[in-house]
Amino acid sequence: MRIIFAGTPDFAVPALQAILDSEHEVVAVYTQPDRPAGRGRKLQAGPVKQLALDAGVPVFQPVNLKASEDVLQMASLSADLMVVVAYGLILSQEIIDIPHLGCINIHGSLLPRWRGAAPINRAIIAGDKETGVTIMRVVKQLDAGNMLHKITCKIADTDTASELHDRMMLMGAEALASVLDQFEAGFPQEEVQDESLVTYAHKLQKSESSIDWSMSAVELSRIVRGLNAWPVAQANLDGKVVRIWQAEVISEQSDLAVGTILDKPKYIDVVTGSGILRLLEIQMPGKKRTLVSAFLNAHDVTGKQFT
Repeated sequence: MRIIFAGTPDFAVPALQAILDSEHEVVAVYTQPDRPAGRGRKLQAGPVKQLALDAGVPVFQPVNLKASEDVLQMASLSADLMVVVAYGLILSQEIIDIPHLGCINIHGSLLPRWRGAAPINRAIIAGDKETGVTIMRVVKQLDAGNMLHKITCKIADTDTASELHDRMMLMGAEALASVLDQFEAGFPQEEVQDESLVTYAHKLQKSESSIDWSMSAVELSRIVRGLNAWPVAQANLDGKVVRIWQAEVISEQSDLAVGTILDKPKYIDVVTGSGILRLLEIQMPGKKRTLVSAFLNAHDVTGKQFT
């Protein structure tokens, strides 16, 4: 098959690589325009563009894919199928209709649960025990197309969004390969999403990073893990913002005020609204991430209180 690939970040790279490694032909890659990055704020190509250039695949970077010349350019590619993975642009019906087999998308949840921008993060924060990858048809309505294939994975109590992201991007490539085989054999079986089961994974906001110690340790552990690696949970200690990268629940209770650090020289155990949250990895202002065990070699925080 002649395939157009549309994607931008690292989550999309294994899927593109899977197509490049197959018998199918990637006739073009569409990705978002280069963005300023680094201290010099120089324009930098995204991971998908870099892979496409290395593979000698033509790359297109339209601002919004709405201009008539962009539509005509895509139509001229005579593609059979379009694969979309974290592209970052909303596709018009005119674009969706160009490939004669349609457009398919890799989504990081078990649809219809967690449609939207941050499905991996929201699944962890909500305390879901499992998630997965869904291959679906692209339609105008957000993540509402018929489902073609699913792969499920468990969410461990220690999983961060970063770790789950890395596992699921490989799962997405595996699922895509299966669906492409189904297209080669005919048309994949399609399952309509149950609208009564829909939940939305709204985009993460920086304002969500502030820890509310009146919440339970279980809830806070999920938030810490769900906000890793962005925007990262944080709390104030001695007037400084401490970023919390990893934490776990301790089966203890305390009558001390929420936010209080217990008197344990080897640990930063914090009183919450219900239970104790043990901080495992933190970051002080202007410093690198560090394990709490290493941090405590040079700092004493017992009896202090987070706000």
